[in-house]
Amino acid sequence: MRRASALIPAFNEEDRIAATVRAVSGLRGVSEVIVIDDGSTDKTAGSAAEAGPARVLRLPRNRGKGAALDAGLREAREPVILMLDGDLGESAAQAQPLLDAVLAGQADMAVAVFPELVSRDGGGGLGLALRLARWGIRVLTGVSFLAPLSGQRALDRRIVESMGGFGCGFGVETALSGWAAAGGWRVVEVSLPMSHRRTGRDLRGFLHRGRQLVHIARALLWLWACRGRARRSRQ
Repeated sequence: MRRASALIPAFNEEDRIAATVRAVSGLRGVSEVIVIDDGSTDKTAGSAAEAGPARVLRLPRNRGKGAALDAGLREAREPVILMLDGDLGESAAQAQPLLDAVLAGQADMAVAVFPELVSRDGGGGLGLALRLARWGIRVLTGVSFLAPLSGQRALDRRIVESMGGFGCGFGVETALSGWAAAGGWRVVEVSLPMSHRRTGRDLRGFLHRGRQLVHIARALLWLWACRGRARRSRQ
């Protein structure tokens, strides 16, 4: 039976990372948990190390989600990768169906859909970033996704290796979804009762959303430039 390496990028998540690590450590099929502390200024690394059998990688400065995941991927041993955000807390335990789908060979990538997307008629009003990612992927690949920005997903590591790594900063999920769609990889979306910290409506939250939009746009431009290679990625 195939096994999975869990990658958890985290930045200043000392209050939630321990619960996340404990929950992920209990998932069937996970052989290793790797937390990538992306230059945190709090006690994220220490909290993760104390929570359970997790390996903690500490980046000297904040480099962004894509770079953090790439650092974890270089250390991961297993053929399946489980990506989970550090702020999921106990709800990370709900990721089991994602893992089961990929480990059993039923999908090449399984993506979590959070309850708010299901409860709002597909989430059409949930934000410009989501609408941009959906529109861009549909235009470039002809495939529609409900949750192209979900950071909770299990995948065959060959997908990301064929991409040349995660990269793309906050556009990681857009790039993954678009690349998999263009290449004909089997992708399923699974509604799961997971929850994480929501971006606030203050200045900090506004700036974060602005950066996210820029990174999503860059990811879509990258996908457009590489769409030929993406189409051959599963051959």
